Amino acid sequence: MRPMLRTCALALSLLAAAAPALAADAPTDPARQTSWGLYLTATEAAAMKRDLGDAVLFVDVRDPVEIMFTGFAPLVDVNIPFLLSDPTRWHASKPVFAMDRNPSFAEAVLAALAARGLDRAAPVILMCRSGGERGAPSAAALEGLGLAAVHVVVDGFEGATSKASPDNPVRNVDGWKNSGLPWGYALDREKMFVRSK
Repeated sequence: MRPMLRTCALALSLLAAAAPALAADAPTDPARQTSWGLYLTATEAAAMKRDLGDAVLFVDVRDPVEIMFTGFAPLVDVNIPFLLSDPTRWHASKPVFAMDRNPSFAEAVLAALAARGLDRAAPVILMCRSGGERGAPSAAALEGLGLAAVHVVVDGFEGATSKASPDNPVRNVDGWKNSGLPWGYALDREKMFVRSK
């Protein structure tokens, strides 16, 4: 068996073996669910990436400016933002800048797979800030492309806010940063999304 086929077969067998355990982690909110039904905690995503290495594509879907100020996980393969901030416009209902869907998101994910010699059977992991607002929607943007296994990191990079301090909503519960996983503020230029002019 060729090395790539062997790696994909291993990946699929690991996914099949893990499926019952991962199903228990499915979000209860339908807006956070995906058609694949594949969910990982940050710790599980790190383990999958370490176990499968280059046979899995790990994508950080946050805006690169957000990553610059909140941190980056070195195990991530590539930053492909699902939403891009627009500092020339204000959000209609929130006290933040407007954000628009990245029109080349799906195309960029497919290109990242191809650049690594992976086909659409390779597992893809998507991670946003908290696992909520961009996790499932970014997965939905990949539907219909023939991808076999798209996983969403349900606790994201920063995790959830503590209920103990409602007046000071600090994201200090679970997530990549709060799970003892490697991260830092130094960005890997080769992995980061750069806007074209």
